[in-house]
Amino acid sequence: MDNKITYQLTVHDMHCASCVNTIENALLKLSAVQHAEVNFASKIATVSLREKMSTDEIIQAMKAAGYTATLNSNEDIRLDALQHEQYILHQHKQLLKKTVVAFLMGVPAFIFHLIAMPSLITTEGQMLGIVLGILAFITLIYSGGHFFSGAWTALKMRTTNMDTLIAAGTGIAWLYSAWVVLFPHTVPALAQHQYFESTIFIIALVNLGAWLESAARGKTSAAIKRLLELQPETACLIRNNNEIILPINQVEINDIVRIKPGNRIPVDGVIIEGESYVDQAMLTGEAIPVSKKTGDEVVSGTVNKTGSFLFKTTKIGQDTTLSQIIKLVQQAQNTKPSIARLADKVAAIFVPAIILIAIITALIWFMVGPSPKIIYMLVTAMSVLIIACPCAIGLAIPISVMTGIGKAAEYGVLIRNGEALQQAGNLTTIILDKTGTITQGQPALSTIKLLADWSEEKILACAASIEINSEHPLGQAILQAAKERNCTLIPVVQFQAEVGHGVVASVNNQQVLLGNKKLLEKYQVPLNNINLEEEFTKKGQTPIFMVADKKIVAIFSIVDPLKADSAAAIARLQKLGVQVVMVTGDHWQTAQAIAAEVGIKQIFADTLPQHKSQIVANLQNKGEIVGMAGDGINDAPALMQANVGFAVGSGIAVTVESADITLLQGSLHSIVNAIEISRATLRNMKQNLFAAFIYNILAIPIAAGAIYPFTKLLLNPVIAGATMALSSLTVVSNANRLHLFRPNK
Repeated sequence: MDNKITYQLTVHDMHCASCVNTIENALLKLSAVQHAEVNFASKIATVSLREKMSTDEIIQAMKAAGYTATLNSNEDIRLDALQHEQYILHQHKQLLKKTVVAFLMGVPAFIFHLIAMPSLITTEGQMLGIVLGILAFITLIYSGGHFFSGAWTALKMRTTNMDTLIAAGTGIAWLYSAWVVLFPHTVPALAQHQYFESTIFIIALVNLGAWLESAARGKTSAAIKRLLELQPETACLIRNNNEIILPINQVEINDIVRIKPGNRIPVDGVIIEGESYVDQAMLTGEAIPVSKKTGDEVVSGTVNKTGSFLFKTTKIGQDTTLSQIIKLVQQAQNTKPSIARLADKVAAIFVPAIILIAIITALIWFMVGPSPKIIYMLVTAMSVLIIACPCAIGLAIPISVMTGIGKAAEYGVLIRNGEALQQAGNLTTIILDKTGTITQGQPALSTIKLLADWSEEKILACAASIEINSEHPLGQAILQAAKERNCTLIPVVQFQAEVGHGVVASVNNQQVLLGNKKLLEKYQVPLNNINLEEEFTKKGQTPIFMVADKKIVAIFSIVDPLKADSAAAIARLQKLGVQVVMVTGDHWQTAQAIAAEVGIKQIFADTLPQHKSQIVANLQNKGEIVGMAGDGINDAPALMQANVGFAVGSGIAVTVESADITLLQGSLHSIVNAIEISRATLRNMKQNLFAAFIYNILAIPIAAGAIYPFTKLLLNPVIAGATMALSSLTVVSNANRLHLFRPNK
């Protein structure tokens, strides 16, 4: 298990993608920081420490870099999410106010400009110019102040960001216009133009674009909001034989909770009285309610459908299933896949490159442009600065990751990080463990073949007495059969488990073995031409030999039924072009029978737990991108070795540290859903990157005047501002299309 200390902080004053690199570099300079990752889309910084340090030091380091931050407590996920949402909502409202003010200032400026602006060398023209300059200045201070403060902070840190571009473009335009208005005779007649209305409208349009982007971006957190809504605010407790309604945060371990029809279960627990059907769809994606009775576990966030029951609480607060799911989704949404590194690198050098392009553009117009050269220089350089947008590049990946991971959570697929989300879509081979993954994982005793003068009851009692010490599913099948037949258990000594082979013990001074052929070979037990094993394995049954004093006395036939939808899910995987491989410790012929039933052609049988990871490695060495799906602790090494590890859960154990993706629903369809969602998200990422890059590749040359020789037209800086704002909105809106995606069953 990973014991490193991890904090999440909400970052304020982060206006563009270039800020990501600045903040990460500032954090990584701290000696205790092992890893720092900033998500521009969610405005969350995730900081992992190699040793303890004060969170105040982290916040101070960010402050020194020009950003304020608040620590997410991780003690109350609902409170953290609410505070973060309130901060985003506050920012959203502030953007709207600044946009409205800018447009209110811009409209009269535009009207003045339309009604034949008097010459600036006249008193009327100069006075009107001064009025427009004041309107523009107020706009720059109120509606555009955050651009200038952000640019100044970046300058102090010897870096640049989008604020630098906007502040430079509008600031230079305002200063030039102010100079022309106050000192018109110092400027050639053809260059006596002011750009106050353009300055105002650029600020208005950039803020409008950011506001629209913020509104669209808010949809990416819809999955978290839905999960938070699953937890009721109160619980009905039985204390001192009285029913009382208490807030959820006052529920304690071992409290007794009453659940009535239609109630949502507030915390995790075990039913102690009553039975019902519980709808777990919002957690597992499985629409059919699940039967629950005394002794069964129930989890927070699920809905009771029919009966009433009492349950004893086992997990509360941040330990509940629902809280762990929310935490996993939040953490995953703030991670980056490898494809995001490209965008981060581009964003880091983007602004300096744009400033250089703007300078080169101005110099070219100065050297070869028509008169008045200063106007052409100003218009083209300002358009280049305004139209360039690192935000679209910086948002392209994280906004898709957030939406894709949220979509996966809706289907009961918990993706731990952005890299797993990306890799799942690239898988070429998926390895499936047989027991509990393809099959139900609840083996049952089918028949007992007697090969000695022992009664079936004696055989079963002896075997169950040994297997009571074992946790192996096959042993549990024998034990369950003995319980159903009310067999009396016998004292057992010298119990020993032989991993991958079986168990050995002493019963009534006799050495008794229960296991497969390998166990018999290890203890040199003669088979005496017993061929009954083949009879079982051809039917997909697993034979368990029972040996007493070196003689085979019985063969137990164990059946582990297939999951109802395994064959259909495997067919879906194969249709996606993914090679499916089955691995099992079971006998070769049993494995073949199961594989034939579900349509798998490549199998590895008689496999010990420690060999599974080697099978994964061998396939990887052949160039395959391998996914591994398993549900047991013995699958952990293979899950870690695989490019993507899928932990097939039951809806209760939601965190498997060795797996990249946890499937709350045991169905193999969840794996296919994960792959399809991954591929859809990866397509979305590439579309966003293409849109962001192609926008800048086309827009910057046009802004610089590349089409002027053919059309005699230059791009108006106001249009440049509107175009820049729309580019980020396009990326966010495209990412939100993932909300409409549905896996194809």
